[in-house]
Amino acid sequence: MSQHSGSVTGMSRTERRATFSLSGVYALRMLGLFMILPVFALYAGELEGVTPALTGLAIGAYGITQALLQIPAGLLSDRIGRKPVIIGGLLVFAFGSVVAAQAESIYIVILGRALQGSGAIAAAVMALTADLTREHHRIKAMALIGMSIGLSFAAALILGPVLNVWVGVPGIFWITAVLALGGVGIVAFIVPRPGPIHVHREAEAVPAQFGRVLRDPELLRLDFGILVLHMVLTATFVVMPLVLRDGVDLAAGKHWGVYLPVLLCSVLAMVPFIIQAERKGHVKPVFLGAVTVLALAQAGLYLLPLTLVTVVALLFVFFTAFNLLEAMLPSLISRAAPVDCRGTAMGFYSSSQFLGAFLGGVLGGLVQGPFGLQAVFAAAALVLLLWLAMALPMHPPRKLANYIHRIVALDAADAERIARELKAVVGVAEVVVVPEEEVAFLKVDKQLFDEAALP
Repeated sequence: MSQHSGSVTGMSRTERRATFSLSGVYALRMLGLFMILPVFALYAGELEGVTPALTGLAIGAYGITQALLQIPAGLLSDRIGRKPVIIGGLLVFAFGSVVAAQAESIYIVILGRALQGSGAIAAAVMALTADLTREHHRIKAMALIGMSIGLSFAAALILGPVLNVWVGVPGIFWITAVLALGGVGIVAFIVPRPGPIHVHREAEAVPAQFGRVLRDPELLRLDFGILVLHMVLTATFVVMPLVLRDGVDLAAGKHWGVYLPVLLCSVLAMVPFIIQAERKGHVKPVFLGAVTVLALAQAGLYLLPLTLVTVVALLFVFFTAFNLLEAMLPSLISRAAPVDCRGTAMGFYSSSQFLGAFLGGVLGGLVQGPFGLQAVFAAAALVLLLWLAMALPMHPPRKLANYIHRIVALDAADAERIARELKAVVGVAEVVVVPEEEVAFLKVDKQLFDEAALP
């Protein structure tokens, strides 16, 4: 799991096939989930029994089932196989999409969205990726999957409004079902067949580590951060389509023309701040500054007159800070996690993200009903200020890379000797030897670490 090993071209043909096919599967699923975000609030009024609170619940309902089931689904894949769990999850997701597509009541849409989230394949996909890649390429493979999620979100904000004009929201749900079935085909016929199942601590949640991870204040602080980040994002999209249509009088079919330049410019705008944080070591001020800017953007949407110029400008500010935090948080989790607990830490981090999406839908709907559209932005700003207060005491973890070293330990004494020898290598900061898995987990300073010096 070296973070400084070669590029993707260094992967074998099988590893490349596994990485890109699984990235595609995950992207198709997330695209289906996200395409509803920029359009559902415009459609909800056509459903029986609709209220703002139920609209918000429908938007975020997938998050609660995803948060509850993804770690158990990953553990199930250790017992019955990765592909059966992934294919089963995609079929459940497709079924939920069909339920939502045929719904005439908001309650049935909520059921459909909850079923979509029940197809929780994230942990199983990561585990299968680990099965099909060697240690020194694994972190790159997982990074590519992460990039596919970001690209699917950006594509969804553009495609959702366009497809809404052509086929409506029910049509988008049908397309989502077809995408999920396409994912089944990819898993069944393109993703390579894995060998014997192994537990990969750097990629999977391990039950024995749950207590250790859940007692770590730095990890909990970061988990709370990703929860709030996606809570605010989802709450924003409970009302933003209505703001664009009713507040600034922009036809629904033209909403993509707001999101496309905002997203492109925000990605470019965040690059200098990533450089400041990662290369120049200003992690904490950049992190806290981004949370502050998010709160200011939400406050601006509440306080300023709603015009196309102000909404576009504030969305640009919002997404610049959002994208920056979305990029920083996984890195901080990886660095803060105990050296052999990265998979468990990332599992709870991912569950917190989906729980945030659920809470954001609930918050947006509950606030919009009695207080109006712009009040949602005020509520989001307050939640962000709470996050800022909790983040102030954070201790940025050292800039260390995760690395896996294969070993052969005959007994506990042999494992202790190997651990001492590894710890003596210049640049190695932490070592945990797991003899039964024949691996040693290391955290290393890439500027000092000499891979050739490993025993």
